[in-house]
Formats: sequence, C-alpha cells, structure tokens
Amino acid sequence: MPDTRANGTASSEAAQGRPPGRVIVVMPAMNAALTLSQTVANIPRDWVDEVILVDDHSSDETIEVARKLPLRLVWHPHNAGYGANQKTCYLEALQRGADAVVMLHPDGQYDPSLIPAMAAPILNGEADLVLGSRFAEPGQALRNGMPRWKYIANRGLTISENWMMGTRLTEAHTGYRAYSRKLLLTVPFLRNSLDFVFDSELIMQTSHFGLRILEVPAACRYFEDASSVRFRAGTVYGLKTLWAGVRLMLHRRGLLRSKKYMKPGRVQMPPVADVLAVDRNGAADPTPAGTS
Repeated sequence: MPDTRANGTASSEAAQGRPPGRVIVVMPAMNAALTLSQTVANIPRDWVDEVILVDDHSSDETIEVARKLPLRLVWHPHNAGYGANQKTCYLEALQRGADAVVMLHPDGQYDPSLIPAMAAPILNGEADLVLGSRFAEPGQALRNGMPRWKYIANRGLTISENWMMGTRLTEAHTGYRAYSRKLLLTVPFLRNSLDFVFDSELIMQTSHFGLRILEVPAACRYFEDASSVRFRAGTVYGLKTLWAGVRLMLHRRGLLRSKKYMKPGRVQMPPVADVLAVDRNGAADPTPAGTS
C-alpha cells in the first residue's frame, strides 16, 4: 500500500528532489510575538508539510500573532516549562503523522533554510537524530556572537557528555534538532524533565538506545529579541545535565535503574490517514492542550 503520510506531496517532492515522507516543523514558543512572523515566513514550504506551534502560556501576543499565520496552534492553559512544551510538540507531531520532526525555535536565532539539510538524513534513513551544531565549524559560534562564558560552558559540558555517552559530538546543547518517527516512538521522552535539561536527557536516551546521531553545521544569531539562558539559569542547567549523565552511567552499570532509559511497551497508534481525516471533518481534537 502507498504511504498515506506522503499523500498529496509526491509531485512537489519529486520537483525538489526531496525524499518521500511527511515533515513537520514544531515550534516551542514562549513570548515570541516579535520574531514569530518572520521566522515562519522563512520556512521552506516545499520541504515542510505542516508547522505546529505550541505556546507555553506566553504573556505577550504570541497566540494572536500565531492565529494569523499558516500553522497549527496548540496552547498550554498555564506555563509548564520548556521540556513540557517539547513533549506537547512531539505528541502532536506524532499524531499528525510526521516521519521527520524538526524543532525550530520561533525567536529567529536558527536559520529555517537549514531545514532540508536537517530533514533529509532522516527521510533517507541515515539518521534518527540530526543536530544543528554551532561548533561543527571551528570558531563560528564566537564569530556569530555567542558569549564567551556560554562557549566555554558548552564545550566543557559537551566533552563531559561525550565521555559519559561514548559519543563524539561537537555540540550537545544546540536548540536546532530533527527527530525521526522511530526515535520518538522508541525513546520514553514523556518521562523526561519539564525544564531545559529535557534536551540533554533526550540526547542521552538516543545514545543509550543505539539510535543514529548526525550533525550538520548550523549558524546561530544572537540579538536582543532572541531567547537566551542567563548565567545563573545556565549554571543550574549545567549541573542538572551532569546529574543526568551520572544517572545514565548508574543505569548502564545496573547500580540505579531509571525508567528514562527503559524502552516503553509496544506502541499502538491509529493509521495516520484516519487521524488526518478526523481533523479535516472537524471532530473533537485529541490533543492534550487547547488548539486553534
């Protein structure tokens, strides 16, 4: 049977040389009203089948701006945290039939034109996690304006995590990522933290389950309206990341088991065609948060 997730996009994919499969961009948003419209406008639509924005109870006009844009809006009735936002993003993308899920921050720090390079290795079956690394090209991060303290902390944490995971990543803390459907159905990400350490835990889970990780060079812009972790919050994040690595090592050695590194049971999901048909017919939305 043909893959219904790619239905209606075959001609566009062939014209662009794009591999078959459904690509969904997810945008975890928090007070992104000033940068959201331009970021969405820069998304290469010939490579993206759907855009989903999840608003984590912003205090600005993010929701109002999002309602005017060509995307699917999901909103949290209260602030739950960056990790919780991503959980909603990936649950929604899975239910919408994604084969590849690209996380793009709505603050404009990461260039949306890199989406094809992020999604292609997943659609081609070459990777399960693609990381847009700011350190893949030596010196690029500092030239683009990354604060030196953040550069040193990032490099130190990445070296430590590589040792704990047995990987050779140039950067483990990029916010530009793409995930395969297989990864999101294998890794128990719902058991992860609600805050920023969610990202670190997800990379460690990916490594632990033997899934394939690929890096592509990614530039990042630093400017006043871009979201950024401050020094104190960054210190807390760093300590939590190191503790997550210790928990991984303890689990691997059988000294202290963690459900975060145990595979979930068999996943049963309705056919994607049925999910999309329900949405088109205007039936009740099954998502865990409000939608627009």
